[in-house]
Amino acid sequence: MTYTPTQKCGLVAILGAPNAGKSTLVNALVGQKVAIVSPKAQTTRVRLMGVAIEGDTQLLLVDTPGIFEPKRRLDRAMVQAAWGGADGADVLALVVDAKGGLGSKVTTIAEAIAHRPEPKYLILNKVDLADKGKLLLHAEKLTAMVQFDEIFFVSASTGDGLPELKAHLANRMPDGPWHFPEDQVSDASERSLASEVTREQLYLQLHAELPYASTIETEQYLEREDGSVEIHQQILVERPTQRAIVLGKGGARIKEIGARARTELAGIMGRPVHLYLHVKVRPGWDDERDVYRDMGLDWVD
Repeated sequence: MTYTPTQKCGLVAILGAPNAGKSTLVNALVGQKVAIVSPKAQTTRVRLMGVAIEGDTQLLLVDTPGIFEPKRRLDRAMVQAAWGGADGADVLALVVDAKGGLGSKVTTIAEAIAHRPEPKYLILNKVDLADKGKLLLHAEKLTAMVQFDEIFFVSASTGDGLPELKAHLANRMPDGPWHFPEDQVSDASERSLASEVTREQLYLQLHAELPYASTIETEQYLEREDGSVEIHQQILVERPTQRAIVLGKGGARIKEIGARARTELAGIMGRPVHLYLHVKVRPGWDDERDVYRDMGLDWVD
């Protein structure tokens, strides 16, 4: 990479409660999909960095898991990853679902960042769906708790307000060389991206049928001589009944999950993908250290 004196680069931590639209916002600012999205809360499990360009500025957008009251070891690891994503940030961006109420999940995060030294932005998201009368009330309540440097009203799904937000974030970043090549949009490896895309299809296709007690484990990731990639993944579930749900009647559901994940991965990677999925019942997988390591989460006691 060639450094020019006009370059700027900085880290933006995207914080918020589950389902605030953080991943959709990161994808929109980057300009392409780097984080998986589903209507289910707590879809994001690990810190993921999206890389966006605005003029001479490279924005490193850390999409963090939603911050909530943890009940299980996996929950605790996800919340720890979220707060870890805020360390060293040049801007803390609190994303709030503007169409929802300001519940305890939002106010708890606001209280936690109130006395942190980093510049803080309030981003009220989903304004296209929100009651306009509530927007200012939300902003007033939160600004009474936190001294925000900027407040933005945006819709990550429609793009409303995003050019202004991106420009302001770029202006806040410090001078310095870019950390990634211009054509790189994420710090995620293709191997981890493949697991995330399959997990997204599980959520999108099974909706409420499958609880969060599932994860994707990549067994093999092989580069073929013809330039295509061969991926073998295990879908881990806790009970035989969950395995039956993922397989579907005559294996129809897992075939559809695989087909959609394969199509999306081929588009992202720009080459053919051969994806092989297997479902395995492994009770207590969320208490195995190796699974946490593969997911990119720290083990927490």
